[in-house]
Amino acid sequence: MNRRTAARLGWGLFALAGLLFVVALVLNLRRPQYANLAFTTGELVLGLVLLLFGWFGALIVSRRPDHPIGWLLCAFGIVAGLTDFATEYAIYGLLTRPGAVPAAGAAAWLASWIFAAELALLAGLLVLFPSGRPPSPPWRGVLWLAGIGAGLAVVGALALWPLRGISLLQLDTPDPAGVLSMLYNLGFWAAMAALFGAVAALVARFHHSKGAERQQIKWLVYAVLVIVLSFPLPAVFGSLLGSELAADVVYALLVAPIPIAVGVAILRYRLYDIDRLINRTLVYGLLTALLAGVYAAVVLALGQVFGGVSRDPPSWAVAGATLAVAALFQPARQRIQAMVDRRFNRRRYNAAKTVEAFSARLRDEVDLDALAAELLAVVDETVQPAKASLWLRPSTQVSPR
Repeated sequence: MNRRTAARLGWGLFALAGLLFVVALVLNLRRPQYANLAFTTGELVLGLVLLLFGWFGALIVSRRPDHPIGWLLCAFGIVAGLTDFATEYAIYGLLTRPGAVPAAGAAAWLASWIFAAELALLAGLLVLFPSGRPPSPPWRGVLWLAGIGAGLAVVGALALWPLRGISLLQLDTPDPAGVLSMLYNLGFWAAMAALFGAVAALVARFHHSKGAERQQIKWLVYAVLVIVLSFPLPAVFGSLLGSELAADVVYALLVAPIPIAVGVAILRYRLYDIDRLINRTLVYGLLTALLAGVYAAVVLALGQVFGGVSRDPPSWAVAGATLAVAALFQPARQRIQAMVDRRFNRRRYNAAKTVEAFSARLRDEVDLDALAAELLAVVDETVQPAKASLWLRPSTQVSPR
């Protein structure tokens, strides 16, 4: 397939996914907010984020039509759009305006098992990322397991066909019995096992990778770690704001770096920036946690000393805590930066120590030849160039008159 045809197909798939999402959004604006629904409005926000997979997929296939990752991302976008459409279409046809649209029950049935396709696509993405091939032939078994799991879930979902209707949209959906139900559950767990196997494949690839491929994997690992480390945030925001929608929006924002990281890595745009990004995330994440703890501790201590802690602390206590945090910011940032460099960026730390030691010796060195040799050694150790040389302008002597 040539690039023009691939580009048209990729952007056409993304346009279709976007159209499905727009229809789902229009239907969502008219839906009643039933508390017992298993599908919340916030999941539509997550669907919008998942459309980024389709956008980056179209961008990749338009530039590299032979790369499987681009087509996987396009398929992910289509599945995300179809999930949103099927869910909102079923709610509209079964709850908002019962009987107004045909096949609403079938749409509810589709929404009940399409997650299996998402799990299989995600597993395939992790196994094939970033080269488009598994790390080694044995890891192809993970792809087979993902496909078999998705197939079993689809076949087993036939047990839910008699239940198609409002019951599939509610939290208390009855579990079907029989062989098909066993296949449905087996397919789900097989897909989950494939997903864990795909993560193991990505770790194995990272362990043996080097150069540009290692930098590509760092982008995806960084995005996944952001989700893992920030996992409590949706619940915190949801409880503070008293809104499940707020929690879903925060979760969607945490998921957004994954398609962005995959797209940036495949297109190989400024790969070296990932190391700086990881460094800054560690530094400012630890700094934020430290300053938040100091702020809370100062407010608590001042409140205890001067009259106990109340729900609304006095303004002078807040001002004192703010001043303490402001005074601590720069020293804490420098200490944390040094700690992070020493632990995670050893080359930079060693280079800084080498330059610092050379600067100390520079004050006492008087031999120009020894100084030149030592300077070249420092450059070779810190910058590590392929070749380095030093030219000194000959000194001119002025003859006395």
